Parts: sequence; structure tokens; C-alpha cells
Amino acid sequence: MMVSCAPKTESNPFFTEYTAPFGMPDFAQIRSEHYMPAFLKGMEEHNAEIEAIVNNPEAPTFANTIEAMEFSGKLMNRVSAVFYNLTSAETNDQLKTIQKDMSPLLSEHNDNISLNDKLFERVKVIYDNKATANLTPEQEMVLDKYYKDFVRSGALLDATQKEQLKAINKELNLLSIRFADNVLTETNNFKLVIDNEADLAGLPEWVIAGAAEEANAKGETGKWVFTLAKPSFLPFLQYADNRELREKIYNGYINRADNGNDNDNKETIAQILKLRQQKANLLGFDTFAEFALDNRMAKNPENVYALLNSIWSAALPKAKEEAKDMQALIYQEGGNFQLAAWDWWYYTEKLRKQKFDLDESEVKPFFAVDNVRDGAFMVANKLWGITFEERTDIPVYHQDVKTFEVKDKDGSHIGVFLVDYFPRESKRAGAWMNSYRDQSIENGTNIRPIVVNVGNFSKPVGNTPSLLNIDEVQTLFHEFGHGLHGLLTQCTYPIVSGTSVARDFVELPSQIMEHWATNPEVMTMYAKHYQTGEVISDELIEKMDKAANFNTGFTTTELVAAALLDMNYHTTSDFSNFDAVAFESKTTKEIGLIDEITYRYRGPYFSHIFSGGYATGYYSYLWAEVLDADAFDAFEQNGIFDQKTAQLYRENILEKGGSVEPMTLYVQFRGAEPNPEALLRNRGLKN
Repeated sequence: MMVSCAPKTESNPFFTEYTAPFGMPDFAQIRSEHYMPAFLKGMEEHNAEIEAIVNNPEAPTFANTIEAMEFSGKLMNRVSAVFYNLTSAETNDQLKTIQKDMSPLLSEHNDNISLNDKLFERVKVIYDNKATANLTPEQEMVLDKYYKDFVRSGALLDATQKEQLKAINKELNLLSIRFADNVLTETNNFKLVIDNEADLAGLPEWVIAGAAEEANAKGETGKWVFTLAKPSFLPFLQYADNRELREKIYNGYINRADNGNDNDNKETIAQILKLRQQKANLLGFDTFAEFALDNRMAKNPENVYALLNSIWSAALPKAKEEAKDMQALIYQEGGNFQLAAWDWWYYTEKLRKQKFDLDESEVKPFFAVDNVRDGAFMVANKLWGITFEERTDIPVYHQDVKTFEVKDKDGSHIGVFLVDYFPRESKRAGAWMNSYRDQSIENGTNIRPIVVNVGNFSKPVGNTPSLLNIDEVQTLFHEFGHGLHGLLTQCTYPIVSGTSVARDFVELPSQIMEHWATNPEVMTMYAKHYQTGEVISDELIEKMDKAANFNTGFTTTELVAAALLDMNYHTTSDFSNFDAVAFESKTTKEIGLIDEITYRYRGPYFSHIFSGGYATGYYSYLWAEVLDADAFDAFEQNGIFDQKTAQLYRENILEKGGSVEPMTLYVQFRGAEPNPEALLRNRGLKN
């Protein structure tokens, strides 16, 4: 579809090059009314560029077809980068409306390119003659990716099938938006209001202070408010003595978008799964899982199930042992009730203190968010000599965002790194990395990336900074690992740059960073008491180390259960009369998940797979953990800051992006394929 518009170019900041330092978007100048004209003009320009490629009278070559496509659509990329970052991190009703209005237009635009017969003919000619095209290894990978993407997008379908696929893609895009909106609305709608101070028994002072501040912000002065933001509800489950209120907030969390109201996602799930199955069938696959895995490291569902089941068989018995320990503690304290899911975190904290003399409240003061962030920066500096200099002259989209210029050890510019760490109602839950500009090399110029890390850590309260628990410390380092992947990449083409890799490989750079986060040598570099400046003691580090794999049965079981649910959804082929809750219950029974543990993500709020690109991909965290556990062994063997190992890792993993097959890159770094048992050892499930 050709879309035409004639906006006033002088008034729309997307129509001219950004003038802020390093090409950062000038967020203060961008208003909601700028997006639609920019999208429409971007599609118009992109269409013209594609038409020029299609109608080029010269014989197809990599340069005049593949490279021309790769560097087309600049305005589209510019507006999309800003728009979709903000719809995740700083959305509003206007942006939500624009997203719904643009979704079918963008879906049609993308389909018109991927289903353009003449364009595919040119790609196929180059692909069929690549042996004589004298391409670089990266160009070969780019060509293969374009050809496979065209085929996976329906290029080999007949005209009727192409129209069917277009309709499916449009509907899937809209359903994905609806799913995400429902989860955000349900998350924001819940609040646990406490007006009796006795109901705060057991809660640490920092939790109570945060709840009082939340109450003031919500007009509940003199009360305490707990929300479904993780820094609010999780400490409540960990510490609140009031079991009835723990159950209330827990059920509020796990029943999001499953309440039979306008925000219910069960029917949306059924529609998404049915359409994905139809799409897979159109493209020649029996199930969506087979389609999705065809271009990943795992290759097929059998390999994924083999990994998940091997971990499950080790994790579930461990979780059952943990449940028995907690039940014994309940009886020991005089309780006469059975351990329930909303009790797990509460009794985990009690057992942690009993077994290891370790209280999370003892640990948190050493992990102020800025110190943890600087600790991640220090690790990168010791590994590769790179530095992070805070800049206050670069535009940001929210006052909580901080910006850093990243420089290499020779002082050269690497990129710009943004951090946005605190929850708000305009931000979706979770933590993620994204970019405002990807790295590439065009006309000899190395265009450096602009990368953002987004999180939902507890907000500062009064004079107390944001204090992280150890899981949040690892999350910060995890997302920083993704950030390094996006920042240090050295590729020519955006399609393989940075994190543009197989879904089950992308978590390697993030998860390996978690190992440095909790390494004793590293913690002494950054873990300092926020009031006294005292460095964390060896005694406390030793306690944390001994407790590192405590509760690992639970954490592994809830993660694997969610991955198995994801796989079961997408290996199913019949979605007539599909009932999402009944299907979930059936999976629970089949895998033997115990009542005391719920899936890390239940279907109605499983945003990773229904609105976040991880469909048939939640297993990726575990697949990549095999890689990261084995990879960190190399650092432990040679020294965690060994320069040779660090350089091998940078050159073969971080810089190469998706320009080489992932296992080839891994073997070039490590010297051999990974040992799967490294994961079980890492989680304390095997000696």
C-alpha cells in the first residue's frame, strides 16, 4: 500500500537529523502528534526506496539489492526507535491509541515488502549464485538471513496464501498490543491499602517507608499502599506476618488479566495461539514451535524438551525437599496449616536466616543502585578498559533516566548508554535492554549505538537510596550484559549487529555478567554501605556464598515450568474450543508441578511470549545458561579479569553480533562446545 502525506517538515523533529549530542533524539521537542505523520512519511520514503531496488535495470548484486535494502527506511527506523521504546517505558493514552492505529498499517507495509515477488526474485538470484559472488563472511550471513527471512515471511506462497498471511499478521499485531495493554492496566489497577499499623508487622522499615510514600502518591495519606510492582509486592510476601494479606496480594499478582473483566486475556491467548498455528501451517510447519525453532540454535522442539526435562528431573525433587523444610518450620512455630504458594517467600526468608544466619535486610544496605551500576561499569573497565562518563547535556525522556558516554581504553567513542531503573505506571513490568540506534558501518562511517537499560527497582525514599536485593543486583548486571552486546558490536550491517542474534544465543552475554555480580572479589569493589561507606565484610560475603544455591529448587522449578508451558502452548495443533486456564491446569498435572509453586508467568500475563517476542523462546534463558556457565568457567580457570580470555570473549561474542553462526562463535571463544552439566552445577543441582 502506498501512503502519501504532506506534513510541515519544519515542525516535525523526526524529519531532520537530531542536533543533540551523539544524535540522541530531542525528547522535549517530540510530541504525540509528530508520530503519525512521521510513520506515514517514513513508509512513503521506504516504499520509494524498495521500488527503486525492484526496478533497477542492472543485474541483482549484493550491493544494489541486499545492501540497498539494509540501509533503506531511515526515517522509519528513526521514528520506530523512539516510539516503541516509549510505549514500553513511558507510555500514555495517546501513544496507546497511535500504536493501535499504526499496527495494521505497519503490518501491511512490512508484508508488502517481504511478499514482493520481484524483490524476492532479485534476492533469490543473488542467493543462488552466492558461491561466485565473492562475499565476505558477514555478507554471506546477511544474504542467508535475508533469503530465509523472505521465505519465512511467505515469499514462496501463492497469491491467495499471501493474502491469508497478511490478514493473520495484522490480527496478531493488534492482539499482541491488546495483551500488553491488559497486563499493564491490571497491574496498575491493583493496590493493597493498609490502614491498620498492626498489619505491617514483620515488614522492615524501608518497606514500610516505601509503602507510605506510595500511599501519599495515590492520595491515601496516613495509610500504606502496596502495588504489584515487584519492589512493592515481593518484600510484602517475604516479610509480612499477616498471612491473609499475603494471600490477597499474591492472588492479585497471579490473577492479573484473568479476572473475567474487560482486561481478561484468556480469549486473547486463544486467538493468538490459533493464528500462530495457522501461520505455521501456511508456511509448511506442523506447529508454531517447529516454525519458531527452525532458525534458532535448538532447531526443533525435541531438543528443547530434552534440555527442559533434564533440568526438571533435578529441580522438582529439590523443590519438594524445600517445601518439606518449610512445612516443618510451620509446625515448629505452632502453625496448623499447609504451606501455600503465598507462604513460600515468607518461610524462605525465615529458613535463610535459620540456616545461614543471613537476613536480606542485612544485605540490602550494601547494594545502593548507583553503587551496583558503578560496579558493573568497573567490571567492564577491568575486562576491556572501557569507561562510562555521566553526561547531563544529553536529552532524556524522563527525569529518572541517566546518560553515559562510553569510551574505549584508547579514548575513542563507543556509544551512549542510558539507564532507567525505577517503576512508574507508564512503564511495563520487568527489565530489558533496547536501543535508540543500532551500530552499523555505512559509507565507511562507523555509526555507534545508543543503548538503554530499563528496570523496575525500588524507588529512593527520603534520604534512603534505592537498595537492591541480590536478585535485583543480578538483574542489573544481566541487563548490562545485553547493553555491552549492543555497545561493543563491530558489524557492518544492522541486521546482524549487536543483539540481532538467535533468540537462544542472545542471553549468553547477559547471563554471564551475573557471575561477576556476585563474585567475592567483585563485590568488594562496589558493595559499600549506603550510610557508612563501609565495604561489605568477608564474613557477610561468605554467608551469601553459602546461601547462593538456597531455594534453587523453587527458582528453577518455576522457571522451567513456565518454559514448558510456553512449549506446550506452541506444540499444540488443535485450538478449537481452547480454554487457556484448563490447558494450564492440564500442563500443571502432566509435569507434576506442586501446589506450593506457581508458574513464574501464568498465561494471562506471560508477556514474554504473547507480546514480547519470546514465543517458543522462554527456554532460551536455560539454553543460554548452559553456555554462560561453561563460558565463565574459562574466566575462573584463567582469572576473572584475565585479559586474554576477556579479549577472546569480546572479539568472538560481543563484537560479532549475528554475523557468524552462534556455535561457531562460541567454539572460537571457548575452544569446544559447552558442557551441559555446567548449568546443573551452577544451580547447585549437581556436585
